[in-house]
Amino acid sequence: MIPYGKQEITQQDVDAVVDVLKSDFLTQGPQVPAFEAALMAHTSAGFALAVNSATSALHIACLALGLGQGDRLWTTPVTFVASANCGLYCGADVDFIDIDPQTYNMSISALEAKLIQAKATDSLPKVIIPVHLCGQSCDMKAIHTLSKEYGFKIIEDASHAIGGRYLDNSIGCCEYSDITVFSFHPVKIVTTAEGGAVMTNSQELADKMALYRSHGITRDETKMQNASHGGWYYEQIDLGFNYRMTELQAALGVTQMTRLDDFVSVRHKLAIRYNQLLEDLPITLPYQLEGTYSGLHLYVIRLQLDNISKTHKEVFDVLREQGIGVNLHYIPVHIHPYYQELGFKIGDFPESERYYQEAISLPMFHVMTEEQQDTVIRVLSSVLEG
Repeated sequence: MIPYGKQEITQQDVDAVVDVLKSDFLTQGPQVPAFEAALMAHTSAGFALAVNSATSALHIACLALGLGQGDRLWTTPVTFVASANCGLYCGADVDFIDIDPQTYNMSISALEAKLIQAKATDSLPKVIIPVHLCGQSCDMKAIHTLSKEYGFKIIEDASHAIGGRYLDNSIGCCEYSDITVFSFHPVKIVTTAEGGAVMTNSQELADKMALYRSHGITRDETKMQNASHGGWYYEQIDLGFNYRMTELQAALGVTQMTRLDDFVSVRHKLAIRYNQLLEDLPITLPYQLEGTYSGLHLYVIRLQLDNISKTHKEVFDVLREQGIGVNLHYIPVHIHPYYQELGFKIGDFPESERYYQEAISLPMFHVMTEEQQDTVIRVLSSVLEG
């Protein structure tokens, strides 16, 4: 089976993790700060905090921005559920903005229309989470401009997008957002086995997220209410969580980051080859928004079902049966039973639902060989032409 995504682990990665296993620190040692420094160096963001998952990163980002009971968070339906769940964790109400039919990212026109309506009903969001689906940045400048007019905060969900760029800046620099979140799950561009990170240019937000990451505990005497009792002393000054990343994960992240640009470059070569060899099939190929350079975590095609004899499910199933590990990213969040119980229904976000009826993620990973890609193309062509 050719998987839709796969990590690359080299001897350099293995050696880095083994060195940590032989060291004095398996957690809360020097590797986490080193990984955070690598993230800051790559993105030019002022602060980075590594955590145990992107879900944790989204949660503490929302908390740091003060999201709570009675507030509203908006995101896109075409994302993993964590992009919306993080608002519910904070007691906020969650709603969605439909996608742009070309980029599959949050539609700027739909966002603006919904903001106008929300302002008229005094129901504006406190936080908006645009998701950089497949690794391609949303139109962040346009979203940022709307944030100044309507007063919301922005968390970029860049779980797919490390190594990508927007308007010549690295995704994660936070020029047009308050916080950016990365994921380092094994199928992502860079992996720490499990893990995530938050990036920001705000000292205040970084300090808050650092507290939330580690139980709300501080050893900083300037933040304590009482005089220190001694070198062992710490105080819990907020309610936090155990969202820390281990030294083992961070050491893997440090070595992976040294190869990030190569990872993304190879993905672009694969995407160009896909584009050339698939262009005559009854499918819609990925669209690249001007001014963006995708991290290309995913390569998503859409079936032109009117020109194909098989259904979406039949194409998907036959590809799987013939060893092509295709996937679908994602089931729109609003059609999951949990969200339907919150009042959402099929028909609420038609572009997202059309995308779901047609989309298939083809294998895309930086250790993919041309032979594997040729197999994907041959099998897909046979299925569609059959």
